Amino acid sequence: MRYWLMKTEPDEFSIDDLAKKKVEPWTGVRNYQARNFMRDGMQVGDGVLFYHSSCEVPGVAGIAEVSSAAYPDPSQFDRKSDYYDAASKREEPRWYLVEVKFKRKLKRTIALTELKERAAELEGFPLLARGNRLSVLPVTKAQWDFILKLE
Repeated sequence: MRYWLMKTEPDEFSIDDLAKKKVEPWTGVRNYQARNFMRDGMQVGDGVLFYHSSCEVPGVAGIAEVSSAAYPDPSQFDRKSDYYDAASKREEPRWYLVEVKFKRKLKRTIALTELKERAAELEGFPLLARGNRLSVLPVTKAQWDFILKLE
């Protein structure tokens, strides 16, 4: 089992939205490294730290799990989608997604500021790396366990 952090803007799709829907395809990723994590690294059952970004209090808001193998993101072929990619062909899709399943909302959001304060204990946590803007990041078991203990 592997662990991941997936970022979303809560005004677009929040942990509460995932709780209502139960399962959601993680569409719209348009970064090759993040795509590769989903396509090549994620497996059904992997843990996901559901992270709210670009909001008043960015931080880990809930837990989800990967619930499907990677498959082509249909939004890349939809001309009406914000994520349409004219260069992507159905026979050679460029972008992939996985589906994520709601597990639980945390008792409190574990804020980015708190994670930064605990950086020494989260050694190598990719979210805290300078200039890191990826929406999908790998997390070690030790980092996963530490973050959940902060709840």
